[in-house]
Amino acid sequence: MSSENSSADDARQVWDVVVVGAGPAGASAAYAAAVAGRRVLLLEKAELPRYKTCGGGIIGPSRDTLPPGFELPFQDRVHAVTFSNNGRFTRTRRSRQMLFGLINRPDFDLQLVEHAQKAGAELRTGATVTRVEQHGSAVPDRRTVAVVLQGGETVLARAVVGADGSASRIGAHVGVKLDQVDLGLEAEIPVPETVAEDWKGRVLIDWGPIPGSYGWVFPKGDTLTVGVISARGEGAATKRYLEDFVARLGLAGFEPSVSSGHLTRCRADDSPLSRGRVLVCGDAAGLLEPWTREGISFALRSGRLAGEWAVRISEAHDAVDARKQALNYAFAIKAGLGVEMSVGKRMLTVFERRPGLFHAALTGFRPAWKAFKDITQGSPSLGELVRSHPLAQRALGAMDRRSEAAEASARSASPAGEETGA
Repeated sequence: MSSENSSADDARQVWDVVVVGAGPAGASAAYAAAVAGRRVLLLEKAELPRYKTCGGGIIGPSRDTLPPGFELPFQDRVHAVTFSNNGRFTRTRRSRQMLFGLINRPDFDLQLVEHAQKAGAELRTGATVTRVEQHGSAVPDRRTVAVVLQGGETVLARAVVGADGSASRIGAHVGVKLDQVDLGLEAEIPVPETVAEDWKGRVLIDWGPIPGSYGWVFPKGDTLTVGVISARGEGAATKRYLEDFVARLGLAGFEPSVSSGHLTRCRADDSPLSRGRVLVCGDAAGLLEPWTREGISFALRSGRLAGEWAVRISEAHDAVDARKQALNYAFAIKAGLGVEMSVGKRMLTVFERRPGLFHAALTGFRPAWKAFKDITQGSPSLGELVRSHPLAQRALGAMDRRSEAAEASARSASPAGEETGA
């Protein structure tokens, strides 16, 4: 069911839903719309499978959102986490039950796309979208969106879902506003069997030297995914952190098979999620957890919602009805993922100032470790945890107050007119 349709065939039909981007968000949107029985076209600029910079951790909320019958291609199952604070105070916590699984993105993404195809979606690879138009000569009527491809070809749709990543062209059309941009650097390092065995079933999380930064080691068979992330604008320091991290782990002598970098982008609270008959989801909408920068579960969940609401938009007979359905999509996103993002932003603010506090809690305070386990295993989410547990509410409130007090103290200590660094 691949991408062999000619442009003439495309020009003759109006698709119910066109999805731009075949990552987890786009594949989930295409699957959701196709399962509803609609004509769905999934456009992807690359050939599949393709590499993506990503740790590849699949937590509970991700597993819960996958299509029925989806067999996760786990490279490893994590039962232990080693925490360190910039290489010091190392401690390992263990769980009898699996905390989360590790996948390679090329295999995972391809499998998601195949499920969308089995549900009836049509895939077209090598298709670069340059823009979408909702008015003008390319648009035959007000119920139609024109998706313009590189080379000038136009594909018509009743609704469009933008899932084209963090540098999204569809996001630019919608007017997505970003609040936080981070730089992730990653290396895929093949290691000997003896080294791989030492890491089997265990990940490392290291709270880094740059405010808000952390590093990770995720084992995937005979390869270790080693990465770090911190705020954009600290490029040289982030690169140095990765180099020091790799050396400290005793991995500097092994040649990476892939070294890559990627910007993650979080939406501002007032950022739009739609414009007319066009929705955005996943990275294209700036949807990810601000503290950990975990994006796969946000992509899968927002993609599914976008696909479901795109079906309703495709059925809307006028702009008023389309607007109503788009607002319902935005409400669904904000009521779930938006709450988690709000808590994540608070966590990041405190973590930037007090990484040692998080390290001490996770390694020495049983309720904090239990909360970590519950969130990674999928029940409850970070937002639900804070909402439903008075202890979590009090702890986060206390950390908020300490953080605000420290900020006020720093401001009062600086010379008049001089700004303090975040």
